[in-house]
Amino acid sequence: MARKRRSRNAFDEGDNHERWLVSYADFVTLLFAFFVVMYSISSVNDDKYEILSQALEGAFLGGHEVQVIESPIEVEEKLTSIKPIILENPSTEELQKKSELSEEILKERRELELISEQFEDVLQPYIENDLVEVKRHDFWIELEMNSELLFLSGEAELSSKAIPVLKKVAEVIRDVPNVINVEGHTDNIPIDTVEFPSNWDLASARATSVVREFQSNKIPPKRLSAVGYGEFQPVADNNSVEGRFKNRRVVIVLMSQAFARYGMNDQQRAEVLNIQSSTDSSQ
Repeated sequence: MARKRRSRNAFDEGDNHERWLVSYADFVTLLFAFFVVMYSISSVNDDKYEILSQALEGAFLGGHEVQVIESPIEVEEKLTSIKPIILENPSTEELQKKSELSEEILKERRELELISEQFEDVLQPYIENDLVEVKRHDFWIELEMNSELLFLSGEAELSSKAIPVLKKVAEVIRDVPNVINVEGHTDNIPIDTVEFPSNWDLASARATSVVREFQSNKIPPKRLSAVGYGEFQPVADNNSVEGRFKNRRVVIVLMSQAFARYGMNDQQRAEVLNIQSSTDSSQ
C-alpha cells in the first residue's frame, strides 16, 4: 500500500512540472494580440494622428490651444427645421369693431347705472319700508318688490296699491330698449287650489299680471317676459316668518342688451366677451 502511494505522488509531481505550457500559450496569445494592435495603429493616417497627438498634449499638459479634430467618418446629418408659430393678428377693422362694441357696452352700463338711480328716487318711500330693493349688477338691474306690496295673500290679481307703484316703474323703463324679465317667487308653504295647483302656478300668474300692467303702460310686449320660480329660489330661510316674507317677491330684471336673449346675436356677444362663438367653432 505504501508503494502505491509513492507512485501516485510521483505521478502528480510530474504533472505539475508541465503547467508552464499553459502560461506560455497565454503569453504567446497576448503577444500576438499586441502585434495585431500595433499593426492596426501603424495604418492610421499620419496627419490625423499628429493632430490627435497635439490635441491630447494640449488637453493634458495645458497651455496649448486645442485643435478641433475633424471626424474621419462622414456622417449625414439631418437638420430639424423649426416651423414658426403663426399668431393670429386681428385686422384693424376687427379691432375697431371690438372697440366700438366695448364702447357700446360701457355706454349701456352707464345707462343702467342712471336707471337704478331713478328707481331709488321714485321708489324711496317703499325702499325705506323694506318693500322694494334695488340691486345693481354690471349687466342688469334687479328691482325686487315684496308680494305684500302687489298682491293679496294667495292671489295673483294686482292690488289697488300696486298700480301706482308699477306705473312709476314703467315711466322709468318705458323709453329704454332693454329687455325686461319679470320673475315670480313664493315661500315654501304649499298651495293647492283650483286656480293655483302649485306655487309654480301662483308665481307664474303673478309675474304675468305685472307684465300685463307694463304692457298697459305702453311698454312694447317684445321687451317683456314672465317666469315663475315658485319656492325654489329663496333669498332667506323659510323656517322663519321674516324669511318667508322676503321670499314672497316679484323681481323685475332690466337686462343688458349684450346678454339679453333677443339683444345682440351670438357673434356680437362672442366679440364682446372675447370668446369663440358656437357658429365659428362649427365651421
